[in-house]
Amino acid sequence: MTHDEALKELSRIAHERAFGGYFGSDTLIQIGLDALLAGVESESLAMLAGLGRNEELEAPDLFERVLYELGLDVDVPADARAARWALSYWLAGQMVDGSLDAAAGAFRIWRDVAWDLDFPDALHPLVACAHNLDDWREDWGIPVEKLKKEAIEAAAHFLAQQSPAERD
Repeated sequence: MTHDEALKELSRIAHERAFGGYFGSDTLIQIGLDALLAGVESESLAMLAGLGRNEELEAPDLFERVLYELGLDVDVPADARAARWALSYWLAGQMVDGSLDAAAGAFRIWRDVAWDLDFPDALHPLVACAHNLDDWREDWGIPVEKLKKEAIEAAAHFLAQQSPAERD
C-alpha cells in the first residue's frame, strides 16, 4: 500500500463511520498499522497501530484523533435529510472516481438514501440503475459492464446537478 492509498483508505473509513458504518477495533488497528507502514505520519497513528488486544477499547477514540490530525475528519450534517443527501453525493463521487463498484454504489444509494428520502426525482436515474444491476441476468443480451457504465454516467450527471451550497 502506498502513502496515497493509505490516506484514501483512511478517508473512506472515516466517511463510512461518519455515515453510520461500523468497524471493529481490530479493523481500525489494522488500518492504522497499514497506514503507518505506508509512511503516513500522525502523532496518534503509532499509538493506534500499536494497541494490544487488551487495549482495543481505545481504538475508536484514537482513530478519531488520527483522522483529526490528518485533516480527514468528516462533518456530517446534523439534519437527517441533509446527511442522507451528503451520503448520496459521497457515494456518487466514489462511483465516478472508480473507488466504489458502480453496482454497489447504485445499490447503496437506493437502499441507504433514496428509501429514506422517499425516492426524490434527483435519485431516480441512480435507483433505476440499481434495479437493473440488481435484476441483471446473462440472458438479457446486455453486458453488465454496460449497465455499470450507465450507473457511473448517472452518478456523474447527479453530481453535476449538485448546487454549489451542497458541495461544501
